[in-house]
Amino acid sequence: MALPFFYISTYDIAQKLLTLDEDTSRHVVQVLRMKKGEQLHLTDGLGHLLLAEISDDHKKHCSVAIKEVTYTAPAERKVTIAISNIKNASRFEWFLEKASEVGIAEIIPLVCERTEKERFRYDRMNAICISAMLQSQQVWLPLLREPLPLNQVLEQTGSAAKYIAHCEDGPKNPLSKQSPAATSIILIGPEGDFTPAEIQEAIQRGFIPVSLGNTRLRTETAGVVAAALLVNT
Repeated sequence: MALPFFYISTYDIAQKLLTLDEDTSRHVVQVLRMKKGEQLHLTDGLGHLLLAEISDDHKKHCSVAIKEVTYTAPAERKVTIAISNIKNASRFEWFLEKASEVGIAEIIPLVCERTEKERFRYDRMNAICISAMLQSQQVWLPLLREPLPLNQVLEQTGSAAKYIAHCEDGPKNPLSKQSPAATSIILIGPEGDFTPAEIQEAIQRGFIPVSLGNTRLRTETAGVVAAALLVNT
């Protein structure tokens, strides 16, 4: 049976003892009813997997001894999705969960001209990414950014393979047919799509227009499809 798996926000490789935060301690001791001497897994979301043994089963500050540490290098492909925030928070949360499970490296919530601007609850959104990472037994947490204006993302993009998915007429290449790249970024627009001016600016900055299939997708669905294609093809 797989050991229980938890997240720790910071970790120093020299540490031999850790005290878990109150929420994690409560889950370990009160929910799972784990006792001194039992083992669990921890990760810092930065590639480290810790095998730990409970040394003090206190319900508010459970202490563990580190027995073994293994490191997994990041995936060969670093995929970034810059996707418009959407008004329905639960749908954006669904995207974050699935993109994290797929193995996206970075997520940038976009603010576009047609984005319906709602308050972005960063702590909650990041917690969803953490939960998805643990559920899918990964040790790399996607880097979730605070929302950024589209023009700022366009200006900051470096030499990665760059794509934009939009619904306007015009030539597009299937994303599934693009050559794999070590680093890539794809732009996913709001429910009303990017404006023609936004699309033109992205193209002028080297973004390749791509299609994600033969049907029109919701923003969050487009994000998950793009994530799966860029990570796995």
